[in-house]
Amino acid sequence: MIKWVAAFIGYFLFRFPGAVLGFIVGTFLDNFGGSGNKAKSVFQEYTRQSVSPADFELNLLSLCSIIIKADGQVNQRELDYVRQYFLSTYGKEKANAIFRTFNEVIKKREISAQRICAFMEQRTRYEVRLQLLHFLFGIAQSDGQVSRAEVEKLREIAGYLRVGRNDFESIMAMFIEAADNAYKILEINKNATDEEVKKAYRTMAKKYHPDRVVTENEAIRKGAEEKFKEVQKAYETIQKDRGVS
Repeated sequence: MIKWVAAFIGYFLFRFPGAVLGFIVGTFLDNFGGSGNKAKSVFQEYTRQSVSPADFELNLLSLCSIIIKADGQVNQRELDYVRQYFLSTYGKEKANAIFRTFNEVIKKREISAQRICAFMEQRTRYEVRLQLLHFLFGIAQSDGQVSRAEVEKLREIAGYLRVGRNDFESIMAMFIEAADNAYKILEINKNATDEEVKKAYRTMAKKYHPDRVVTENEAIRKGAEEKFKEVQKAYETIQKDRGVS
């Protein structure tokens, strides 16, 4: 019952985005209830030189909500993907506190992808932003496919995060099937020599090695491990196709 009331209130206060966020928050509170320590507002410390865990969590949830509504519909599997992440990563009490604080934030300020990404771009390393984008692609793909509207929204977010085009295409290739995915992941073309393939692999492996992702956020750390494995898999695929041992 709470989730539908939250969605109804959110719709009239914030139109469609608020309805989505209200549904997420309401569903989470319906399932787990209780209270926790209130996290800091994502909009309160824009003068900080680094992003705190509390700020990161709320920014992450904001971007999650933007991806969920990107194609104009609320998919239950995408909602479950986000809820399950926060539950498994932070536990019931802290996840509940994050959702409650987030609900208070959206009552005071409209969520802006550009503003959030500007905040993150100034306070996080490039490797972390790459893994953040990887996680958002995971949400979009959780219902079985990444729609064109979701791709465009993800591309927009990548631009705000100052993620390079080649890096964006590399991450996208991990979620959208195509014949040349292995090459896209390594950011090379099919005409690359064997030596160029090896060089690209070493470069990408270094760029996406989990040790380079300095963050306290579990989703980002897991994303780094997944992407590193995809880089290895892409290299092995190319080697196999070329008959190189």
